[in-house]
Amino acid sequence: MKTQPTLDIAELFFSIQGESSYAGQPCVFIRLAGCNLCCNFCDARYANDEPPTPRTLAEILDFAADYPGFPVEITGGEPLLQDAVYSLMAALLAADRRVLLETNGSLPLDRVPAGVIKIVDVKCPDSGTGASFALGNLQLLAPEDELKFVISSRDDYNWAGDFLRAQQLPGKRIVHFSPVTTLLEPGLLADWILADRLPVRLQIQLHKVLWPEAVRGK
Repeated sequence: MKTQPTLDIAELFFSIQGESSYAGQPCVFIRLAGCNLCCNFCDARYANDEPPTPRTLAEILDFAADYPGFPVEITGGEPLLQDAVYSLMAALLAADRRVLLETNGSLPLDRVPAGVIKIVDVKCPDSGTGASFALGNLQLLAPEDELKFVISSRDDYNWAGDFLRAQQLPGKRIVHFSPVTTLLEPGLLADWILADRLPVRLQIQLHKVLWPEAVRGK
């Protein structure tokens, strides 16, 4: 009998998507445990610090199947650290689910199955992990994939703008600038974007507006 692959899970939950162009939609979340980075203002540190729960692929797929028709986001931690995540993504696609992958951008995207929508962080300097982004991943982005910059200061904003100009990304690429709201007033970030006419989207984490006291998935 073939052994079922397992993944280390931090949490499984159903909630409102708070980020990306899918913000506002109900979504199934599969948060994998473990991360190769330690960002200064990580809001899911428990995914790395707390003991994970091993779940078989079948158990995870059964959880997602309880919420048919909704997008499924695989997040972390850093989900690409676990090899079985590729089987999970393929199985969800085979079940005709819309699959989102949120990744920190430090690991190669070449094995991510076609059809998975990649939401890729580019870490800014104030995160403490600003040199982590794998530049080769930019060549692996499909038209529907998205980039995200978490901005905590004017220096981060300037750095992100310089990054975009240097890489000359396609004009229709969806790029989010998301403020660390404890460090940067969203309205101030909006003023900077307008003044510089940057072709980006201001992204406020919707789930933190809806449930400001929550420390993990709703």
